[in-house]
Amino acid sequence: MIQVAQIGIGYWGPNILRTLRNNTECQVKYVVDISLERRTYVNNLYSNIITLESPESVFLDPDIDAVIISTPVHTHYSLAMAALHHGKHILVEKPLATSIHEVDMIHQIASEKSKVAMVGHTFLYNSAVRYIKNLINSDSLGKIRYIYSQRLNLGRIRSDVDALWNFAPHDISILQYWLNDPKPDAVFRHGMDFIQDNIEDVVFLTIRYPQKILANIHVSWLDPRKVRQITIVGSEKMVIYDDMKEDKVVIFDKGIDKKAILGENMDYDSPSSYFFSYRSGDILIPKINYEEPLMVEIQHFIDCINGKTQCISGPEHARKVVDILSRCKLV
Repeated sequence: MIQVAQIGIGYWGPNILRTLRNNTECQVKYVVDISLERRTYVNNLYSNIITLESPESVFLDPDIDAVIISTPVHTHYSLAMAALHHGKHILVEKPLATSIHEVDMIHQIASEKSKVAMVGHTFLYNSAVRYIKNLINSDSLGKIRYIYSQRLNLGRIRSDVDALWNFAPHDISILQYWLNDPKPDAVFRHGMDFIQDNIEDVVFLTIRYPQKILANIHVSWLDPRKVRQITIVGSEKMVIYDDMKEDKVVIFDKGIDKKAILGENMDYDSPSSYFFSYRSGDILIPKINYEEPLMVEIQHFIDCINGKTQCISGPEHARKVVDILSRCKLV
């Protein structure tokens, strides 16, 4: 039985705590939060959990094997390093840290201490995202041409990070996972701060990947609808992944192909006057067995601690995500 402490019980924290409590291979001993109201919330739900205002006792307790960090982004690095220095495995909500240097330091200490350092990129544990990963790996979609995503809400406005750092880690993580973690050729961002000075509420992020793959990520706190959608355009087929719908994946047998014209070699003899064929075939809605991604993520963390598998959202993956977020060129 893995003994766990959770630091932070804010917006996403209750979901993490519920999932930890439902896992039979771990036991939550502590929950830490500076807010008395949040600690009281935990006490009212789970009387056997010890609540604390600060994490020092957690770090010093030799019975604690792992620490879950679900706190404001600017605290991730210091809490992660403290937990690792005291010999604890860590699962940190996204992003792992705010700079490549911080991610590298977490990786270094985790390696030296032989501890699991994992970031909560929950969508990597989503059945639909994994299904699309298999489609891409099998070349069913042909050559990937471009991908665009929309992650939009009316709120929740935050002041600790902008909309890019709040929302885009999800989509960047998914893109990197689907495309096997390539290093982008270029990254550009265009955003605007409407509500709070110097905190952009709306951002358009464009990524140019090798092999002529283009990606665009649109994130916003100021949209009239809640949207969680990604479109993948391949040379053979196209896919829409909509996390808000029951049928989350729809595959379109559509495309445009160059068409051979009559000539000496029955080939593309005149590059300046190509003919094209437009395909519009079947639409497939595959049956995908759904498992709660957070449940799968927590189980993966426990399996990594027990040496049953390699972590798929460890510091190496986290570094690529933070690198893209950090190297955006303003346009």
